[in-house]
Amino acid sequence: MLRFLIRRLLQAVPVLVGVSVAVFLMIHLIPGDPAEIVAGQMATREDVENVRRALGLDQPLAQQYLHFAGRALTGDFGTSFRTGRPVSEEILGRYGNTLLLGAVALLIAAVVGGLAGIVSAVKRFTWIDNLALVLSILAISTPAFSLGLLLILAFAVWVNLLPMTGFDSWPAIIMPALTLSAASMAVICRIMRSSLVEVLDNQYVRTARAKGLREHLVIWRHGVRNAIIPVVTVAGLQLGYLLGSAVVTETVFAWPGLGRLLVQSILARDFPVVQAAVLVVAVTFIAVNIVTDLLYGLLDPRISAS
Repeated sequence: MLRFLIRRLLQAVPVLVGVSVAVFLMIHLIPGDPAEIVAGQMATREDVENVRRALGLDQPLAQQYLHFAGRALTGDFGTSFRTGRPVSEEILGRYGNTLLLGAVALLIAAVVGGLAGIVSAVKRFTWIDNLALVLSILAISTPAFSLGLLLILAFAVWVNLLPMTGFDSWPAIIMPALTLSAASMAVICRIMRSSLVEVLDNQYVRTARAKGLREHLVIWRHGVRNAIIPVVTVAGLQLGYLLGSAVVTETVFAWPGLGRLLVQSILARDFPVVQAAVLVVAVTFIAVNIVTDLLYGLLDPRISAS
C-alpha cells in the first residue's frame, strides 16, 4: 500500500507541472493589462510601466513562470495584485468555505442518490424506476445557474423559507448545496441502480434467497455491499466536478468560496491568485482520487492484493 501511495504521488508531479504551465499561459492570453488595472484609470503611461516593473510583468514569460513555480514549491504564491495581501491568505480564507460546500453537496448526492438508486434497482421497471430516471435526466440536463435561480425564486422569494444569499447561518448552505449536488446525485443514482441490478442477478444472490434469507438482508448484505465499489469511484470523481462547478454556484449565491474568488480574480487580471486557486483545486482533485483508490482496498481485499 505504501509503494502504491508513493507511486501515485510521483505520478501527480507531472500532472501538477502541466496544470501550472497551462494555467500560466492561459491567464496571460486573457485580454487586458493587469498593470493598467492596478495603476488606475488616471495613471500615466510612465506610472503603468513602473507598476509593470514592480509586479515583474516586464520579464519574459519563461522567467515569470520559473519565478512563480520556484516560490510555489515553498508555499509562497506571491502577493495579490487586487488586494495587496499574500495570496496564501486569500486562498486559505476561501478554501475552507468551498470545501464545506463541496462536502455537504457530496454528502447529499451520495445519500440521496445512493438510496434512490437502490430503490430504483429493487423496484425496476415500475413507475418508481421510471420516475427516478426522469428526475435523473432533468437533474443532469439542467444547468447549475438555472437550477440555482429556480431555487431562489421558490424558497427565497415565493415561500421566504431560506435566505437568498449569505454565509452567516446554516440554512444559507441548503440551496447552494442542493444546486451543486443535483447533477452528481443523478449520476450516483444511475450508477447505483445499474450496478445493483447486475449484482442482484448473480447466482450467489439467488442462492441466498433460496436459503430463506430475508429480502432486505439479501439486498444490503449481498447486493449493496458488492455494488458500491463503482459508486465510490464515481463519488470520488464527482468531488472534483463539484469543486469545478462551485465557480457558478458560489457566484449565483454570493458564497464566499474559492470559486467566487477565482471569478473576481480573473475579472481583475489578478494573475497570482488565479494561478494559485487553480493549483489548489488540482491538488485537491488528485488527493481525492488517491483516497478513492485507497478505499478500494478497504471495500474489496482482492483489489488491495493486486
